[in-house]
Amino acid sequence: MTRMEISNVQPLKIADAKRSIRHVFVRDLQLMASIGVYAQELDILQRIRINVDVSVDESLSVVDGDVSSVVCYDSLVRQIRTLVDSGHIHLVETLAERIADMSLQDRRVRGVRVRVEKLDAVPDTASVGVEIERLPN
Repeated sequence: MTRMEISNVQPLKIADAKRSIRHVFVRDLQLMASIGVYAQELDILQRIRINVDVSVDESLSVVDGDVSSVVCYDSLVRQIRTLVDSGHIHLVETLAERIADMSLQDRRVRGVRVRVEKLDAVPDTASVGVEIERLPN
């Protein structure tokens, strides 16, 4: 296994049958991003890794074969790509907050955890970054 294939993020145990909560996740999404506050970061793309865990109310009806009836991981990935591709972002914290805000726009989402890591920012580390948890207002 190469360094790129090793993940230090373990799936969360946030699904809960008693409360009808489903766990939808995106694991180890690697993208190139224009991100950073230092002068040398303003004109380059950097490798980032994103992990998202979404707590979803499954008591709302799910229709077999109807993707619109679920919180779809493919849709989450497309929206994250759009955020990353929308222009330079100064802080990993900002990107994490935007991903969380985007996820919480769906009324079925009861909470979200987002981790954004820069993979090449600090020598001798696998990654550096931030992890946040947010609940709907």
